[in-house]
Amino acid sequence: MIDDLEPVLGSHTATPLGGGDICRAFRIEVDGDLYFAKTPRFPDPHLLPVEAEGLAGLDAAVPGLVPGVVHVDEDWLVLQWVEQAVADPAAAATLGRMLAHLHAAPAGDFGDGHAQGRIGRLPMPAGTFDTWAPMYAELRLRPLVDEGMPHCAALVEALLAEPEWAGPPEPPSLLHGDLWSGNILWARHPRVIDPASHVGHRETDLAMLALFGTPHLDRILSAYQDVFPLAPGWQERVGLHQLWPLLVHARLFGGGYGPRAEAVAAGYLRAA
Repeated sequence: MIDDLEPVLGSHTATPLGGGDICRAFRIEVDGDLYFAKTPRFPDPHLLPVEAEGLAGLDAAVPGLVPGVVHVDEDWLVLQWVEQAVADPAAAATLGRMLAHLHAAPAGDFGDGHAQGRIGRLPMPAGTFDTWAPMYAELRLRPLVDEGMPHCAALVEALLAEPEWAGPPEPPSLLHGDLWSGNILWARHPRVIDPASHVGHRETDLAMLALFGTPHLDRILSAYQDVFPLAPGWQERVGLHQLWPLLVHARLFGGGYGPRAEAVAAGYLRAA
């Protein structure tokens, strides 16, 4: 399969990397130059082109935020190689500023995204909404709320009935969409990868950074706030924004993610 890259890159050597359950990954060397390449484990004509489109959108908003796309087709995505380093406060501050500029850049309507968008292996519906709360309820939460999640279901209805309950109005922002620490390439100039890019609420990206732990998160947030201050009360809304990735993980992996999502939703309903 790796020989399929011969017409694109020429003669090369490929070293397998630890990939995920969706793609296999390789380190490619061509005449001393290094690249990252990945290929789906199962046929999917949309997966890599949609990812490349998301990377291009992020790069257009903040040049250098993502590795450059060298080649994409249905079978392969090839990116510029990023030599990684240990995360440090300076790199974290750089990342925070870049994310602030991303979220401050002009974006479309809430819910805008690729028709074939996805997060992990799950579809990520697109649509057009004037405000964030109904978009979040209809496109992100409702499709993932299973039977036996009464608090999550009630929260969806609460967001639709009283959208102002979700916090002060925010302009739409272009999001990375799957911004956990594993999708950060730490270097002097950090970059992000594997987006589930769409237009939403900027606090969602930041809440996802906090969900599973990110090195030097305090420096990321401090530098972010220096560029694009968050609305008052953002700390109290972190759980609300984490509800979507919790439901994604509940659908994909089961375990304790569903009960955790229910606990978050119940807490917000009690506070309402």
